[in-house]
Amino acid sequence: MRGTLFILGLIALGVALQKGIIDIPRHWTPWAPLYVDDPITPVTQLKLKRLNDDRAACLAALDTVPEDELRYTPLADYTPTASCPLTNVVRMQSSSVRFNQSFVASCPLALAWVMYERHALQPAAQAIMGSRVAQVNHVGSFACRNVYGRDTGRRSEHATADALDVVGFQFEDGRQISLINDWDDANNAGKFLRAARDGACDTFGNVLGPEYNAAHADHFHLGMRGFRLCR
Repeated sequence: MRGTLFILGLIALGVALQKGIIDIPRHWTPWAPLYVDDPITPVTQLKLKRLNDDRAACLAALDTVPEDELRYTPLADYTPTASCPLTNVVRMQSSSVRFNQSFVASCPLALAWVMYERHALQPAAQAIMGSRVAQVNHVGSFACRNVYGRDTGRRSEHATADALDVVGFQFEDGRQISLINDWDDANNAGKFLRAARDGACDTFGNVLGPEYNAAHADHFHLGMRGFRLCR
């Protein structure tokens, strides 16, 4: 009996949605297009994952950013290193921040970064540091290797350009901080780094930093696999 009522309830919900009786906001609707300025919800990561195999939809989402706030170049699929083909990738040149160097990223990673920047990173910078982030320093996104560079085991997210390793930040007022020097700072630098880590967990599938293990003592690993793994 309960099963029948549940099925009838689903049918009624579907009819209500189809007829517009119930209006679900776009940012809560899994099948609705993704816009970078939509509020972040638990549905956001599901939408990002759906774009892994949909280049056109992913680029369309990136193009919801004003042209003067994002510079990127779509790249054709290619194989920079044998056994590590790259598909659905772009080259990120700048966004609301400069990067110490441009980098190749899967389109969903680029999109996750832009959303993180707008919804979490810059608000935290202004609230805690009193200045926006001007530059993000990183040590790369693509590396054709296994996890931790082991000879055997599963491929790293870096092998498909699905992760970015961030080591530090420079602010518009000239201050610079890094994870290796400032993670344990009891003042604003340390507070900002923890807020930057926590905010990333709403957008990226996994966020690993100094509290995860010694291998991440000097950087944030911002990756697309998983769902809200935040350490």
